[in-house]
Amino acid sequence: MTAAAVGASISVMDVHEVSPPLSLVAPLQQTAPVIFASPHSGADYTSAFLAEARLEPHALRRSEDCFVDRLFAAAPHYGAPFLKATFPRAYCDVNREAWELDPGMFEDALPPWVNTSSPRIGAGLGTIPRIVASGEAIYAHKLRFAEAEDRVRRCWEPYHAALRATIQATVARFGVCLLIDCHSMPSVGQLTGVDFVLGDAHGTACGAEIVSKTETCLRRLGYSVKRNDPYAGGYVTRQYGRPRENVHALQIEIARGLYMDERRIEPNGGFVRLQQNMTDLIAFMTTEGFV
Repeated sequence: MTAAAVGASISVMDVHEVSPPLSLVAPLQQTAPVIFASPHSGADYTSAFLAEARLEPHALRRSEDCFVDRLFAAAPHYGAPFLKATFPRAYCDVNREAWELDPGMFEDALPPWVNTSSPRIGAGLGTIPRIVASGEAIYAHKLRFAEAEDRVRRCWEPYHAALRATIQATVARFGVCLLIDCHSMPSVGQLTGVDFVLGDAHGTACGAEIVSKTETCLRRLGYSVKRNDPYAGGYVTRQYGRPRENVHALQIEIARGLYMDERRIEPNGGFVRLQQNMTDLIAFMTTEGFV
């Protein structure tokens, strides 16, 4: 399968190629205790993964937070590191525990230390997802545990190692760190008309003042904002957000209809405005005294 057959917005890696699992763009000098991360905007699909999936590439992309990395790409220009996964969420989801695996997906028995019973597994959205976001099954056959282990070792572990190291370096430099975990959400359904959802794990992952400042900024930019409903924050927010240790984590969900055609999976006429507004948000968050 060629890149042209899949579409210009994703890259297809040959089965023998090794794509770096992440991109960490650091500023020339970090001047703000803020890190931006996009765990679900990766679009490097291996030819092997496309061959074993029962879905066409366009359907696989429904799990992506498409173009979110582009919306926040200005972060390093404002003195903040920007981390993003390059592999797709349908392949490995770093916003889960390392070993949240559905035993029904595998032909061999899973090790006893694997988490096989979380609500996310039941929904088909474990570390190795069973379905795409629209509910369609990804595979027509069962996998072997060795395949999941390989993905965790090559994708999940390097991403979290880079995230932990960047947080630690930020705290060492500034005494505090704010992680902004950047996501997108469907524009239809129960959240129709809501532009942003801020998730702070119901007040446990991020300082209240930081959340309030963020909400105020977004509202001044003309957007509607909700908190924690229905997205209170995933594994990353809950794992790294520890305000008592001066590490804050805030998940931001953006309605896709603001910036993309969700059916065609391409930017729409609102993309440039939203990208500029996210740059405005980055500038605000990286000013002295925000954190």
